[in-house]
Amino acid sequence: MAITNQQVMARTFLQPLYADPYFPDHVLDKGTAILVRLCERIEADKPADLAALYALTWAATEEFNLLEAEFDAAGSEIETVAREEIAEDFCFVAAAYGFADADAEELIAPREW
Repeated sequence: MAITNQQVMARTFLQPLYADPYFPDHVLDKGTAILVRLCERIEADKPADLAALYALTWAATEEFNLLEAEFDAAGSEIETVAREEIAEDFCFVAAAYGFADADAEELIAPREW
């Protein structure tokens, strides 16, 4: 499914991390893909409330949890800068789809990073 939200289409997810050589692009690409799939799921499922949105963001967060091993294998990790950037992108996605009141910590509640 193609994303139709103009705000999302104009966004480059994880952009500051791509500028830092500590974060390998091939792993960041997988993180970007997770965020794009999240947007596609939101557009397809059209969550009616925060609980429904959180179910989608938690699934995406679980995918990021699995990505941690790939960061480790590449000599990197989801550390403070990366955590903040990932969380910021989750908040951006929530706001772009009309959930500006979503709690940042709740969006990524099952995170292990």
